[in-house]
Amino acid sequence: MVKVLIRSLFMIAALMSAPAFAQEKFIVVASTTSTEDSGLFKYLLPLFKAKTGIDVRVVAQGTGQALATARKGDADVVFVHDKVAETKFMEEGFGVDRREVMYNDFIIVGAKTDTAKINGSKDVIESLKKIATSQSPFASRGDKSGTHAAELRYWKQAEIDPQTGKGTWYRETGSGMGPTLNTASAMGAYAFTDRGTWLNFKNRGDLGIVVEGDTKLNNQYGIMLVNPAKHAHVKKEMGLAFIDWVTSAEGQLAIAAYKIEGQQLFFPNRSRLVNAK
Repeated sequence: MVKVLIRSLFMIAALMSAPAFAQEKFIVVASTTSTEDSGLFKYLLPLFKAKTGIDVRVVAQGTGQALATARKGDADVVFVHDKVAETKFMEEGFGVDRREVMYNDFIIVGAKTDTAKINGSKDVIESLKKIATSQSPFASRGDKSGTHAAELRYWKQAEIDPQTGKGTWYRETGSGMGPTLNTASAMGAYAFTDRGTWLNFKNRGDLGIVVEGDTKLNNQYGIMLVNPAKHAHVKKEMGLAFIDWVTSAEGQLAIAAYKIEGQQLFFPNRSRLVNAK
C-alpha cells in the first residue's frame, strides 16, 4: 500500500507540473557581446519579462557569429550592430521586420604612454595611420564581429592593411570585446571598442580613451525577426513582442535610462524605422 501511495503521489506531482512546463514562454536572441558585456541585457530583460512573462535567453556572440546562428534557425531574434551584414541577411531572406533600435559610438583606447601620439584626436583615420606608422601595439578582436568589421572598414579607409603587422604590432585575439580589452590592458596596446563595453569594463589598468568624437564612429544597432518561412519553429509572436517592446516608447525610455556612473551607454533611435520584407 505504501508503494502504491508513493507512486500515486509522484504521478499527481508530474501531472500538476506538466502545464507549467508546457506554458513556459521564452525566446532565443542571438546578439552581440557588446549588449551583454555592457550590462544592458541584465538591465532590460527583467523589465520585458515583468511586462510580458516572456523569458529571453541570449546567445552572445560577435555579429557575424550571431547572424550565422540565426541562419541555422538557432535563434528567434537577432540584435546586432553591422548594418552591411544585416542588410545582406535581410536580402537573403533570413530576416524580416528589421528595425533600428539604438546607437552609441566607437572609440579608441590606449595606454598613457601614447606611443602613436594620438591622444585627444577626433580623426579615427589619421589616428590609425599614426598607429601603423609608429608600429604601436594594437589589440584587435579578429572575430568577425560588428566591432571587428567596423575596425577593418576604418583601416581600409586609411589605406592600411593591418595584416602586414600581424604577429608583431598588430595582435588578433579572436575573442570578444572584454577579453580583447584585457589583452590591450596587459600589453599597453591600443584597441578599438564600443563605448558601452568600455564604460562597463573594470580592468582598465593604464588604458584610457584616446580617440573619440569623430562622426564616422557612430555605432547603430538593429533588430530582426528570424524569418519563419525559412525556419517554421521560430516563435514569431513572442519574437515580435520583444521587437515591439524594445522599439516602443517604454522600451526606448528603458534603454535611455541605463547608465553607469551617471553616463548613458546607449541612445534610443526613438522613431521606429521599419524595413519589412
